[in-house]
Amino acid sequence: MAKVQNPTTTTLGYALFATRWLQAPLYFGLVAAQGVYVYKFFKELWTLILMCVSGHATETYVMLAVLKLVDVVMIANLLIMVIVGGYETFVSRIGLQGHRDQPEWLSHVNSNVLKVKLATAIVGISSVHLLQMFVDVHHTSHHALLWGTVIHMAFIASAAILAYMSGPMVAHTDRAHADRSPATPAAQAARPQEHERQQEKPDPETPAAAPALPRQSDADADAEARIRAAGFPARKLLEDFDEQHPRGFDREAVARLGKADFVTARRNVVFVGPPGTGKTHLAVALGVRACQAGHRVLFATAAEWAARLADARAAGRLDAELTALDDHPLLIVDEVGYTPLDPATAGLFFQLVAHRYERASLIVTSGRPLGRWDEVFGPSAPALTDRLAHHADLVRLDGDSYRTRRATSTWAD
Repeated sequence: MAKVQNPTTTTLGYALFATRWLQAPLYFGLVAAQGVYVYKFFKELWTLILMCVSGHATETYVMLAVLKLVDVVMIANLLIMVIVGGYETFVSRIGLQGHRDQPEWLSHVNSNVLKVKLATAIVGISSVHLLQMFVDVHHTSHHALLWGTVIHMAFIASAAILAYMSGPMVAHTDRAHADRSPATPAAQAARPQEHERQQEKPDPETPAAAPALPRQSDADADAEARIRAAGFPARKLLEDFDEQHPRGFDREAVARLGKADFVTARRNVVFVGPPGTGKTHLAVALGVRACQAGHRVLFATAAEWAARLADARAAGRLDAELTALDDHPLLIVDEVGYTPLDPATAGLFFQLVAHRYERASLIVTSGRPLGRWDEVFGPSAPALTDRLAHHADLVRLDGDSYRTRRATSTWAD
């Protein structure tokens, strides 16, 4: 039975949550403080230039002046980290998804990560201050050097302890999240249907399954769980791909992609070629490799992705759906370009690609080269392909259909 919420409690909770906006003026105050540091930086730089031009600048003075400039820059970096990361974490989303200049750390920032980054930034600033004291050692008392060193070591120790404590916290959070959402509804629905199809139409060329091992490592079990949750239409391996079939085929590129490093680097992969040349096979095979490397993967055809995003938009939760997909470092979009899309659906695909731009990876298979995607996506094609191909490996497969060739050979026999 669904729990009935008390309207008074709900209103009170919303009101308390709205008080987070009281912090907004604080971040604008930090912006003003950053402007002060910009002024201080150029004032110090101008003084250094005048001293050098007049010939009154000694080597020690230049070194100390440069360290002051570095110190100002590091404090300004600390400020921008607090302003952007703190506002995003504690007040409201800024909405930089798809922006070319979106900071790498902002895509996975949270309060825990922010604390570690702030601690390391403080250690860096303390290091610069301590170096200034040692450079100007003749004008620094031994008492100041001693306490400067002790304080700096205290900063290092506290940062190390904070970083050590954050690891188990993040791991516990990830495990809890994985336990709560082991698979998407689409993937859960696809697995029983695929299992039934495999039982009804067994593949004569598929070798008999090997007997189950008496024991299986936790890593292997986790990889198998990720493979099952990915919703692959069938399990395909790179080792099973017929490399002799396509006439044009970059084997070295596929072998490199098989290491699954592109997922960690947040790069995309686009397979382009005529039907039957092995695009889906390679996409699934790379998805399996990614699962074995510890990444969560989700597979669906372009039509299935369109339906999923359209349902989310109709329910008013498109942004929430795109954010939820961030839990999967790799999404596979199969069969793009076989049918033109209406402008609304094309816009949904653009939002998907823009949201994951430089945040997570996509594998896309298509029968059309990117230059002809305007036939499918219309006016949004240039912006979509620009983001998709910016950090991407494009692999083209040329040749006749493998399925047609096998069928023709069977008829001839």
